[in-house]
Amino acid sequence: MTKKERATFVINTLKELYPEIPIPLDHKDPYTLLIAVLLSAQCTDVRVNQITPILFAKADNPYDMVKLSVDEIKEIIRPCGLSPMKSKGIHGLSEILIAQHDGNVPQSFEALEALPAVGHKTASVVMSQAFGVPAFPVDTHIHRLMYRWNLSNGKNVIQTERDAKAIFPEALWNDLHLQIIWYGREYSPARGWNIEKDIITKTIGNKKVLEEYYKKTSRLI
Repeated sequence: MTKKERATFVINTLKELYPEIPIPLDHKDPYTLLIAVLLSAQCTDVRVNQITPILFAKADNPYDMVKLSVDEIKEIIRPCGLSPMKSKGIHGLSEILIAQHDGNVPQSFEALEALPAVGHKTASVVMSQAFGVPAFPVDTHIHRLMYRWNLSNGKNVIQTERDAKAIFPEALWNDLHLQIIWYGREYSPARGWNIEKDIITKTIGNKKVLEEYYKKTSRLI
């Protein structure tokens, strides 16, 4: 298959598997999404969804969030990990939203990435899921699968994002990045991977990846 044919196979397979695409992080507006995505760094979405209701019960907008101290925020979000950095980021970005954006989450990559603790991936998730702007946030699942599917060289997430944007139609970016995440979790995880369930990799996978998989599994038998 050519790269374009592999990309088409991915699009069609994911559309069949995920005609309706749930958003992994629970939220009610751009601000709560921004906070949830920030908390998800090196933390599972399941854990974030357990913690955000506790945090948002006290503060679900920047005006209430700045009334909490950094230590109060840190104590609530501790189970998500990296709580010292994340709590400072949440408090700091809330102050900036009030001072510079009338309490609203800005609708530009530049303004979002200027906020404390907000990197390109977080900004991309907010732009795509909150505002519908085409973006292709690359997490560990997408980075892994783009390499497994021989659609990127796996060097780094920056290159993976460029490759994804080059091969997939822009109109599909927002759906595809979520579909690939769900597929990675269900069918092509980093651990406990069973290629017989992973129809996409089994059909179009990187030859090197497939050889390594079969070599490893044959040693385990």
